[in-house]
Amino acid sequence: MSEPKPYYATTPFAVGGYMLCSATLLIANKYAVYKVAAPSFILFSQLMGTAIVVKAFAAMGKIECDPLEKEKSKKFLPVALIFLATIFFNMKALQYVNVETFMVFRFSTPLVVSIADYLFLGRKLPSSRSWACLFALLVGAFGYASTDSSFAVKGYTFCAIWYCIFCLDQIYLKHITNTVKMQSNWGRVFYSNLLASLPLVFTFIYDADEIAALKNISASAAMAVFVSVALGVGMSYFAWMARSLLSATSFTVVGNACKILTIAINVSLWDKHASPFGIGCLIFCLGAAYLYKQAPMRADAKDTDDAIKDGKPLLPK
Repeated sequence: MSEPKPYYATTPFAVGGYMLCSATLLIANKYAVYKVAAPSFILFSQLMGTAIVVKAFAAMGKIECDPLEKEKSKKFLPVALIFLATIFFNMKALQYVNVETFMVFRFSTPLVVSIADYLFLGRKLPSSRSWACLFALLVGAFGYASTDSSFAVKGYTFCAIWYCIFCLDQIYLKHITNTVKMQSNWGRVFYSNLLASLPLVFTFIYDADEIAALKNISASAAMAVFVSVALGVGMSYFAWMARSLLSATSFTVVGNACKILTIAINVSLWDKHASPFGIGCLIFCLGAAYLYKQAPMRADAKDTDDAIKDGKPLLPK
């Protein structure tokens, strides 16, 4: 009989850490951008800062991290590019649509990802219960869409582009965790953050407004950026850990569950939000996400999830 895993290596720990970091990082980023009007620099600081922190702790012998290698870098380069494309089209979509509208697109992504899980990652199709939950997400999305008074074709076009890239992100990153052998989870954190940070240098060094904001940065603003970097380290670690323990669809559903906190914060802080009926539809979506149960692997699967216990409920009840 095998010994039980320590709690820090279990799915509840990974999912709980991911959800906590996801919620608090949103607040930290909002505050950091409020204090320092340099969003590109803040994102660069989070990514490069995470890579530096990981390497520093590895050098001190506190954690294990893979060294930078050409072959691994080539495989992680698409991860970085997909991540940056997701961030870019996320921001463009939010220029034209409110947060709740964007969440509708997000809540419906598991329908596509579950089919991609079956086609590319060796999982069975969802059970009847899980299909019901996924379609409940779609029903909630349509319920909200009927309340959207700020429809903009351009905004929905950017949402559609983001949708395609996001689904690709969920499948490809899961494929990377299955096929690229790493010494530890910190290696994935290091590679993905380092490679994604490099192109961002050119997005703020030629931006006069961001440079001016950085020249006038206060101590409290610098501390806000530091806190966002620290949370970014935790977010990246728990995200990769959760990806390794969950199917692509399950990870997408967990991400959706995190977004209810985004909506709560949006309702509390800004006027541009949905009606009570629209908010009710989104809470209905959250309930469907909670009841979703990930599909087991097929017997003929090659792209496998060795660490996943098939058929277990997504979140501890």
